Amino acid sequence: MIKLGVRELVEFTLRTGDLSNVSGSQNTALLGAQIHRRLQKQRGADYQKEYYLDQELTLNEQEYLLHGRADGVTLTADQASIEEIKTSETVFDKLSDNTLTLYWAQVKIYAYLLMQKESELDEVTLTLTYFQTNTEEITQTDQTISREAATTFFQQVIDEYVTWLKFRSDLRDQRDPTIHRLTFPFDHYRPGQRELAVAVYKTILTQQRLFAEAPTGTGKTISTLFPTIKAIGEGEIQRIFYLTAKQSTRRVAEEALDLMATQGLKIKSITLTAKDKIRFPEEADLQPEENPYMLGYYDRLKPALLDLIKNHDQLTRPVIEAVARDHTLDPFEFQLDASLFCDVVIGDYNYLFDPQVHLQRFFATPDPDNFFLIDEAHNLVSRSREMYSAAISSRPLDHLLRLSEDASAATPKLRRRLSDLRATFDDLAAPLIADQATDSTFLTPPENFEHDLSRLVEAVHDWLIDQPQTPFVQAVLDYYFVAISYQRISEYYDDTYRMRLAIEDGNITLKQLCLDPSAFLADSLALGHGAVLFSATLSPLDYYQAVLGGQPDSLAYRLDSPFPPQHQEILVANYIQTTYQRRDANLANILLAIKNLIDGKVGNYLIFLPSHQYLVTVSQAFQMAYPHVKTVIQQSQMAEADRTAFLANFTSDPQTTLVGFALLGGIFAEGIDLKADRLIGVGIVSVGLPGINPETDLIRDYFDVQSHQGFAFAYQLPGLNNVFQAAGRLIRGSHDVGVILLMDQRFASPRYTNLYPKHWQHFQRVYRPEQLAPTIHAFWQKEAGHED
Repeated sequence: MIKLGVRELVEFTLRTGDLSNVSGSQNTALLGAQIHRRLQKQRGADYQKEYYLDQELTLNEQEYLLHGRADGVTLTADQASIEEIKTSETVFDKLSDNTLTLYWAQVKIYAYLLMQKESELDEVTLTLTYFQTNTEEITQTDQTISREAATTFFQQVIDEYVTWLKFRSDLRDQRDPTIHRLTFPFDHYRPGQRELAVAVYKTILTQQRLFAEAPTGTGKTISTLFPTIKAIGEGEIQRIFYLTAKQSTRRVAEEALDLMATQGLKIKSITLTAKDKIRFPEEADLQPEENPYMLGYYDRLKPALLDLIKNHDQLTRPVIEAVARDHTLDPFEFQLDASLFCDVVIGDYNYLFDPQVHLQRFFATPDPDNFFLIDEAHNLVSRSREMYSAAISSRPLDHLLRLSEDASAATPKLRRRLSDLRATFDDLAAPLIADQATDSTFLTPPENFEHDLSRLVEAVHDWLIDQPQTPFVQAVLDYYFVAISYQRISEYYDDTYRMRLAIEDGNITLKQLCLDPSAFLADSLALGHGAVLFSATLSPLDYYQAVLGGQPDSLAYRLDSPFPPQHQEILVANYIQTTYQRRDANLANILLAIKNLIDGKVGNYLIFLPSHQYLVTVSQAFQMAYPHVKTVIQQSQMAEADRTAFLANFTSDPQTTLVGFALLGGIFAEGIDLKADRLIGVGIVSVGLPGINPETDLIRDYFDVQSHQGFAFAYQLPGLNNVFQAAGRLIRGSHDVGVILLMDQRFASPRYTNLYPKHWQHFQRVYRPEQLAPTIHAFWQKEAGHED
């Protein structure tokens, strides 16, 4: 049975009018709940709060449970009434007609459900109680609805909803036969592909979570999408979320769907694009009340959805933008509304996992029709820590206080609240300053800070109403959103967090640092039928299961590389030491090792360094030592055009040698595809340990207590994953050949070799500098013999 909320039903069928890019209220859910409880306590003895109502319905030949909770119901011998409480900082008289229509519609549906439950009722009194949060003014309005009127209204709403259910079911009727006929879109499976596809399908059948390592070349995208789409055809699930960290991976998913479409697959897919990238340029400086793409948005939405869905199967960014422009709709919101009619939703991790921006329309409650494919899952470890952490600083307050001196709009109350919070920052920092320290860590959020931050947020609530758009108002708004974000994360604060206080150049920063978001990730994954988390580098699997929300019954699967191991020579320069204290002393050996690597054969090479400073040191020293060798160097800040230009240097069939220097764990260490002879050698300097810093030390200490593997979880394994990713740039196809040179003696220690994937087990140690050149030369001679 499908659950359908009363509010969801009303908003989908009856919403009209304008789109606002800021919701009608910035109140937190906690504040709204507090106000509800406060008002409910003031009611009489017969008042029943949070009164649950439901009814089973058959809509379009499917069983639904329509359900909701009325804020309050009073049933006496001579009267029945329902109260709906709404809260916002907007003045009641300025609420839009559509907002009031939705408010009243919700309580009318409750009245219908109540009269179905209480058959003797012929009419119900409806009360809308509106609480204006900034003034605490209460506006109450009443109306009476008869059983006949409630039934008529209910049927009109249901009929409209069924029209769209029928539209969606027609799409599925067209879709499912094409899925049944769909065969694997290649004439044969690569080694391991069939096994991975079977593992994915079994994961769906058993509603579990699968962690899969699928090395480059296994075709992991098609091997996960194909069986998941087949499961849709069998009715096991109805929607796939394909989530990843990078745009390039999203394009691979789109290409896989394109390929299956050439075989006749009719499935609706959408690729969600971030707001700042898809908004039309002319919207940039417009307020909602001036924006033609927002004004009357909901009046034009449904015809636009029909146009989009009927005429397109793959809803990519260009398609969304074209139809949005034709119908004068904001393209960001339009894509979100269109996603409700799609079978495959492709997008960033944050749409599921980020508590501040996740897709409320899909993930407000668990839905067993949804299944999650999480690509490049190794990236989710650090990304999820960022999602569940939040920081706020004092410096913007200094700026606001200076601006407020000249801003006529700044009220005494607003200045006082800004000053109070700034003083609280100073109070927090005082012990640090007295000890001449720059940072500290503590377990419990400081109460005084939370109190003063809340007072500032409330003051800005009050003040923002009807403020014109000025630089000062925008600056206040920017800080306000940071404060709201900080407050929202504070609702998750538990023993997996630590508080960090740091002072740098007079700026005081307070941070809620999430050390272990695994429980939050597990909760997000539990919102669907199951999940497959996969990557080319997911070793060791038990580590990723621990940090990415795995369960005791989660499945683990590792594929072998489909490419012959002898195609790549993996060499460990056992004589090179790159610990921080030994780097300078080993620089000459590193430069000579790189020169030996590139002298083996003319071609393109990438050398990865663990930090930008070290990258500059080594690359400059290399250029001075070997000025005749062509080099290209990753810069600290590179726009998209700069990245493209960097990669364009790696041409096919090069006549001279090129050496690129790039950052380990950076933009060129994963997600780039330099096939065949565009890259024939990779050198990696150091084991990639993150730089020693207080926050990573906290992660280490936390996991030491949890699993006695603090150093591995915080430093070694994230660093080694960066190494695996960088090395994975080399062999991208079945005919690719090349050398991986690992320049750090730690690579040969059991602590690392025990973690090597199967296709790395043939690595060789090189104990002296003079052994390296002959070893590389022998490899290329052998390869030349194979080619002959």
